[in-house]
Amino acid sequence: MKTNTANYRTLIVTFAEPIRILDSYFDDAEAWGVASLKEWIDGYESTRFTQTGEHTAVITSEYNMAHVKEWLVRNTLIENCVQT
Repeated sequence: MKTNTANYRTLIVTFAEPIRILDSYFDDAEAWGVASLKEWIDGYESTRFTQTGEHTAVITSEYNMAHVKEWLVRNTLIENCVQT
């Protein structure tokens, strides 16, 4: 996995379902503590989720990428995932 000068890792993810559908996983915000996939991923320290399309997002993280990727693989259907 490549890192840039600030040691951030980047993951470009294409989900099988639209991100708005994935957001429905978090309908019980009281239980999850968040209301969307973006909020869930942004909750990891030094990690940011940027939606770039209906099914696509760019995720950057300084040191939590392994945990984020593991959670995504276990809990979502991913069509494509590229680490840069």
